[in-house]
Amino acid sequence: MRPEILFPLFAPITSLKGVGPRIAPALERIAGPLVRDLLFLAPHGLIQRPCLAVAEVGPEEVATLRVTVTEHLRPRSPQQPLRIRAEDETGRIDLVWFGNASRGIEGRLPVGARRLISGRVERFGLDLQMVHPDYVVEEARAGEIPEHETVYPAGGGLAPRLVRRFALAALERAPDLPEWQDPAWQAGRGFPAWLDALRVLHSPSSEADLSPASAARSRLAYDELLAHQLAMAQRRSHRRSGAAPRLPGSALAGRIEAALPFRLTPDQTSALGDIRSDLGGGVRMSRLLQGDVGSGKTVVAMLALGDAAAAGAQSVLMAPTEILARQHFETLAAPMEAQGIRVILLTGRDRGPGRREKLQRLADGSAGVAVGTHALFQDEVKFARLALAVIDEQHRFGVGERQRLLDKGEGVHLLSMSATPIPRTLELAAYGDLDVSRIVGKPPGRTPVATRAAPMTRVAEVEDRLVAAVLGGAQAFWICPLVSESELIDLKAAEQRALELQGRLGSRVGLVHGKLPPAEKDAVMADFASGKVRVLVATTVVEVGVNVPNATIMVIEQAERFGLAQLHQLRGRVGRGRAESACVLLYDPPLSDTAQRRLDILRRSDDGFAIAETDLELRGGGDALGLRQSGFPDYVFVDPFVHRDLILAAGDDARLVLARDPDFSTPRGQALRVLQALFDWRPETGMKGA
Repeated sequence: MRPEILFPLFAPITSLKGVGPRIAPALERIAGPLVRDLLFLAPHGLIQRPCLAVAEVGPEEVATLRVTVTEHLRPRSPQQPLRIRAEDETGRIDLVWFGNASRGIEGRLPVGARRLISGRVERFGLDLQMVHPDYVVEEARAGEIPEHETVYPAGGGLAPRLVRRFALAALERAPDLPEWQDPAWQAGRGFPAWLDALRVLHSPSSEADLSPASAARSRLAYDELLAHQLAMAQRRSHRRSGAAPRLPGSALAGRIEAALPFRLTPDQTSALGDIRSDLGGGVRMSRLLQGDVGSGKTVVAMLALGDAAAAGAQSVLMAPTEILARQHFETLAAPMEAQGIRVILLTGRDRGPGRREKLQRLADGSAGVAVGTHALFQDEVKFARLALAVIDEQHRFGVGERQRLLDKGEGVHLLSMSATPIPRTLELAAYGDLDVSRIVGKPPGRTPVATRAAPMTRVAEVEDRLVAAVLGGAQAFWICPLVSESELIDLKAAEQRALELQGRLGSRVGLVHGKLPPAEKDAVMADFASGKVRVLVATTVVEVGVNVPNATIMVIEQAERFGLAQLHQLRGRVGRGRAESACVLLYDPPLSDTAQRRLDILRRSDDGFAIAETDLELRGGGDALGLRQSGFPDYVFVDPFVHRDLILAAGDDARLVLARDPDFSTPRGQALRVLQALFDWRPETGMKGA
């Protein structure tokens, strides 16, 4: 139950005065449906309005002036603006209105009237003017012009000033909540009280108050992090509270490993040791196996699946797309079936008797391992004794979907896998409810990808070399950039590139994009995997994680538009076989210093984790790393770069709270319940409102 003290904040925005049926939809798109969402809507700018004399104001400055109206200069034609001349004892300025905005202005500004005007001053010839002043008020209403005015997001016909009015109305609804921060920590960091921090957020006195590093913003960020870390720590504790099947290391998995045509790398061996320690402990495993593209995560997972089979249990590996599921199936089936473990593939395409037979084998336990897509967590899929679930790219599945799979057994162990490197400093924010193992080194036989950068002016030369390589038997990716916010424009650019290449290579060129139906996309990807398609042109909205060892060329257009970690992910699609591979980064000169450093780092390093750390340092917070696509939390106040130290502190604080007060029965514990409800982080999911 939500604490009663929060009821005013969880009321709909329509409960605010002036938010009716016309305004509510636009305001909801800007902030959200609740008063709390408006309360948490941070301004993105600050307009300073110092009260100055006319002679003190320079062009392009914003100021408030106290003037007397001296003359109305009416337009000679409808195309000309209305000009009202005003002055103070130091100089003269023209107030200008165009078109319909001039209606009624002469009546509000009669000759001889004293008024306060505020807005941006500019020079027109030798004169100063203020076009469409932001404020025009009588002297008695001078208090209506703020000296420091925050600028809020706008849209849908709502001006920033109107959004500001509603945000301040939400602030008036905010109750004075009990303090949940540790007093010594709060004093040591110089954090204000919660309500005071919100007042500074909405009424900053300087640009410094708007900075994520300010005391007020840091206070709110820490609150949000603490609520999240508490939810994840509770989820972690709940998982560990239940018994789980013991799945010790096995001779069967040892035989699978011995039959591999290579030896495990030290990182793979270490990760497998972590997993086996969890599986044999009698407590549910919740582990993330994080490894670079091509680092060999699937092989480690296969050996864990072998341990489960040796213990007489079933296991499942779920992937987000059919292409990836088939890729995993092809990796697992032969080595596991050679040891007598039946592996089946279950996807949405299975129909009729074939599907019924697979479901029966899972239900009676004759199939030890199931590999598939979303089809695996459907209600009709039942297991005889499911004990281990492996989920590839877990962020591609919803929390509810993952849980539906785990609910198909008792105390099912969870192993998640991700190929998106997350900097260690952010790992706790993304995976605080999981234990993490890393595979950094690459398996033997993988050749480094030669990475080169070239200006877009050489694109014809790159095309010529690519065509020659393809005619010689090579396969290649050609990635088109995010050129605008419109996917249709992005698609047009990709289609044009595909047409150019098809003019030289014909049907050997395929195109995949976000508007393509899933079945058609899978068909093109399958043709690429089989070698029928030799060049795959793709937009950035498409997951191109198919394993094609024969693909040795990666061309990325306008590489300066991509994040460093994203470029590394794309580059990892080649170099998966023994043939020499190349990645060409095409860019539009001139490059900024940051873009130049980014491309230089990519040429020098192939360590995804080091690259992710560098990317964070170069580009700071926001979504520079593509963090939202990797399952990173969607925070309101937290900047992952600026608040890195707060992430670690909140994690420590959350663990200490649960160790000392697991039932939240102390006064601080009761306050922390309010905090969690305020941010809506749910302990049962570790997610917001899910």
